[in-house]
Amino acid sequence: MTLSRCRAYLDGLERFGVKLGLDNIRRLCAELGDPQLGFPAVLVAGTNGKGSVCAMLSRGLTLAGYKTGLYTSPHLVRPEERIRLDGAMIPESRFCRTLERIRDAVDNLRRSGGEPVQPTYFEVLTALAFQYFSRERADIAVLEVGLGGRFDATNIVDPVVSVITTVSRDHERQLGRTLGRIAFEKAGILRPGIPVVCGPDRGEAFRTIKRRARELKAPFVPVFGAGSRLEETRRLRDGRRIFLFERGGVRRRLAPSLPGSHQGRNAAVTAVCAEVLDSTWKPVPRRAVSAGIRTASWEARLETVSRRPLVILDGAHNVEGAEALRDHIRHAVGRKIILLFAVMKDKDVAGMARRLFPEAGVVILTRVPQDRAAEPEDIASRVGKTKVRILFEPDPAAACRLARRLSAGRIPIVAAGSLFLAGEIKRLGCFSEDHHDGSHRR
Repeated sequence: MTLSRCRAYLDGLERFGVKLGLDNIRRLCAELGDPQLGFPAVLVAGTNGKGSVCAMLSRGLTLAGYKTGLYTSPHLVRPEERIRLDGAMIPESRFCRTLERIRDAVDNLRRSGGEPVQPTYFEVLTALAFQYFSRERADIAVLEVGLGGRFDATNIVDPVVSVITTVSRDHERQLGRTLGRIAFEKAGILRPGIPVVCGPDRGEAFRTIKRRARELKAPFVPVFGAGSRLEETRRLRDGRRIFLFERGGVRRRLAPSLPGSHQGRNAAVTAVCAEVLDSTWKPVPRRAVSAGIRTASWEARLETVSRRPLVILDGAHNVEGAEALRDHIRHAVGRKIILLFAVMKDKDVAGMARRLFPEAGVVILTRVPQDRAAEPEDIASRVGKTKVRILFEPDPAAACRLARRLSAGRIPIVAAGSLFLAGEIKRLGCFSEDHHDGSHRR
């Protein structure tokens, strides 16, 4: 298939939406020869932080000398971003050849009779990642769970370690309305006898994961158990932090390249996961892990894309993410911002707005070209009364231009509420150096 036909085929799968369950992905991968069995995997679930942990851990494993696959979601601009080997995106030619193989496998299953298989967009890309890592003989792959855990397409692998970063309220329609229920769904990635690294340190979620680990006789490895301590020791001007992490009587310095106070917890989860791999899989030198934490990159996570004016893109898409962004605005920006805000319909819009809108002098409500996206008027109605000036601009390109004019090169701009908004801004090149009032040289 040509690249344009690859894109068209994938776009055609969008109409099937999200379908939780493992039957389709198992049948598809069986038709492909079960590529998910061709490499060891680390399976990472969590409400927030799982992408950052995947980025840090995969970088550390690469620096340790292992051929490391990385599968994440969603992408920002191109679907190839989701599938990487030693940090490099899958080449377009390989992407299309592998996608063609998967399309043929789907056609074979339809012709073979029985119950028809119609995989979703996410299932097809997950199978593509498995096929690529298997064919490339990856030493290990770090896989980010898409939604939940128990019925997520990534959950057909047999991990050498499972990781749960955080548990908070998000995707409640699919996962449940209590932290215990959400934690149970995420704990669906646990396997009998396989260690689980637990990021939550207290409460209902912690108890649920620990109970499930005990039922499966899976070694339970709390990151922040008794005697553990994470302390911020230095705050840099660009928002990055230096931390001291003490666990089991051993101290180590963590200096994540990713800004924000929450990255200390993500770095600690990464370090503990690497320690488990070192003892149960293969040697993972501590210096490689520290270097991975120190040099990992992860777009649209408190990412500064312009300095004049200061423009920050953040994928904060739930209350916990909004709180982390608010902390960064207060301590690293230190003044009122222009907030460019778009969000999906199923999110806690009021909760996110309570955290973020008071940090802004002006809020520009927009939307992204997604069926799930909330309209600006709907966002405003769910926010309710606010003292902040609110403007409506449904077209994201026009919203970016409006933010630029209001900023006048002086007032910081923060775009948040959805990774899809960050991706659209990157695709449009709104705040790149060669973009001025709508003209973007490509």
